Amino acid sequence: MAHFAKLNENNIVLEVNVVHNNELLDENGHESEAKGIAFLTVWSGGYTKWKQTSYNATIRKNYAGVGYTYDAGRDSFIPPKPFASWVLDETTCLWKAPTPMPTDDKMYVWDEPTTSWVEVNNA
Repeated sequence: MAHFAKLNENNIVLEVNVVHNNELLDENGHESEAKGIAFLTVWSGGYTKWKQTSYNATIRKNYAGVGYTYDAGRDSFIPPKPFASWVLDETTCLWKAPTPMPTDDKMYVWDEPTTSWVEVNNA
């Protein structure tokens, strides 16, 4: 099965739809994103703003989710920015904290006012 993200005018993902692989096959039996978009355009009553996405991130770096942004320059789906201080990792197109989370087997949450990781007390 193939997955396609429906985008709004600002390239924000509105929903993700599943399309049977047979709908993507061109005249030579090869899968084509354009064929999938053509199928979805008819299926949706004329909506044309679709981009293919994949669970295993073989295309567009990340599987699209509602609220993600499609960045045409990077040809990638980027999740919503979780905190103002986080920065985009250009390789993965995922957000990273400005400091790495400690790796001492304790639980932490990000504290944006202090831009630091705070240990979670389970008491």
